[in-house]
Amino acid sequence: MTFATEFLFNRRKPFLIAGPCALESEALALEVGQELKRICARLGLSFVFKSSFDKANRSSLDSYRGPGLGPGLRVLERVRSRLGVPVLTDVHESGQVAAVAAVADVLQIPAFLCRQTDLLLACGATKKPVHVKKGQFVAPWNMGEAVRKVQSAGGRPLLGERGTSFGYNNLVVDFTGLPQLRSFGVPVVFDATHSVQLPGGLGHASGGRREFVEHLACAAAAVGVDGYFFETHPRPDKALSDGPNMVPLKDFHRVMKRVLAHDALTRKNPGKR
Repeated sequence: MTFATEFLFNRRKPFLIAGPCALESEALALEVGQELKRICARLGLSFVFKSSFDKANRSSLDSYRGPGLGPGLRVLERVRSRLGVPVLTDVHESGQVAAVAAVADVLQIPAFLCRQTDLLLACGATKKPVHVKKGQFVAPWNMGEAVRKVQSAGGRPLLGERGTSFGYNNLVVDFTGLPQLRSFGVPVVFDATHSVQLPGGLGHASGGRREFVEHLACAAAAVGVDGYFFETHPRPDKALSDGPNMVPLKDFHRVMKRVLAHDALTRKNPGKR
């Protein structure tokens, strides 16, 4: 079964990439994926399920990373087949690309790795969509080289905004960066939940300010983006990764409905997007 992902590139309608940060269990992945699929059907929104088989850049050696490549891909394959939705997951090393591409419909380059040439080329060579997160240390106008790397190998890149380092343990979103990213002619995704992260803010782990997720997503919608990225969990305070920035699943429909209202106004009156 092959899922069409052309909706990522038509740029006429918004799309959603969402799911729990890390794969904790197959039951949780199916629970979250099923509810997100239901919400997106109600909102008329195209949806890609996202979760990571390995969080390779955790703050602490003792932090939960995920089930690993083999077990994680098996869970993603079951989510994909049972729910009938495309899936996205992170790739950290060039040697993982073939195995991940055999399951995932969209490959994701983590922000810390957005300049890793061999990884970008390997993902591009799959000819699949490649969501490249903008590094927290990278200026928006420098992301054109990441686009060029993926495209040179035949890939189809998307760029993700997830905030910029602002002193220690803090991120800010420069909304002037969104039109600069869009100037490269590829879809731009706003990662609302990682943008409120406080990297390493708890010492042994990253903190976050989930109360600002909705505000930032609405602001991005007002500026103009192509898609939205959220991490969500039924019990964020008990999540094994990135709980402080995840949206509670029970609130997701309300949050997304408000964001899409702003998105619709911007698309109706686009100005200079």
